[in-house]
Amino acid sequence: MSPAPNRRALTPDVHVVTDSTASLPADLAEHWGIRSVALQVVVDGVPFQEGVDLTTEDLTAALDRRAVLTTSQPSAHAFAEAYRQAAAAGARHIVSVHLSGELSGTVHAAALAARTSPVPVEVVDSRTVAMGLGFAVLAAARTAAQGGSSAAVARAAMTTATSSEAMFVVDSLDHLRRGGRLSAAAAAVGTALGLRPVLGVRGGRVEVVHKIRTRAAMSARLVEAAAAAAGRGDDVRLAMHYLGDDAAVRACAAQISEATGREVLITPVSAVLGAHVGPGLLALITSEDVAHSPDAG
Repeated sequence: MSPAPNRRALTPDVHVVTDSTASLPADLAEHWGIRSVALQVVVDGVPFQEGVDLTTEDLTAALDRRAVLTTSQPSAHAFAEAYRQAAAAGARHIVSVHLSGELSGTVHAAALAARTSPVPVEVVDSRTVAMGLGFAVLAAARTAAQGGSSAAVARAAMTTATSSEAMFVVDSLDHLRRGGRLSAAAAAVGTALGLRPVLGVRGGRVEVVHKIRTRAAMSARLVEAAAAAAGRGDDVRLAMHYLGDDAAVRACAAQISEATGREVLITPVSAVLGAHVGPGLLALITSEDVAHSPDAG
């Protein structure tokens, strides 16, 4: 995933910007020169920028003490500053890739800031979240490093995002329902008859996609989904997210690696997403790393 950079890779004409919900490991973001604009988590009335002055560990502690949590998208000014910095670093074009517009107004704030950017900006609504977005951003950055045009970079992001699938389980649907990311009716169906919901991102929205009875069955469902995705080809990439204790996610990832022979990228979910899903998160992201031949235009 991280080939030795060449001179062109270090100074691409197209720079990639995303937001902190991509949950990208810091070393990957740094290697590919990806700028990330932070969303906010407000804890008991005090605002924090995730990944800057609030970690997922801080978020877990706030959930444990039942703090009042809300979240907010970045301002257009924050995006404008990221675009200005990219231009100052040599960008001639920017591709800005963000979480689903069905779940947040972040992509709209990016589009507003793009109007005043010193260089052209193409804003991409990934229609997905977490490493579904992260894999799309990495595909965009690799295409830029290979000399791709802004159109090729945006196309790489969207193609990869479209191929991604997100499946996750949580201890309770209350956080998603209260945050408006899951309807009350869907939440009621998801917990009916003692069944535990398996959630997915479909059409940019969070939906209940399966209902099972035990936590063990949840892990088995994720392993089954990972194996099915891996069976589609060698270009499929796998990632898992967690919030808090990582024992369950590492155990599940080990089962997936044994079943598929693939490496599983494990990374904590962003604090903003953690605030919406609550404790007990176990998430699987699959994505096809589509090969591109960037055009030179």
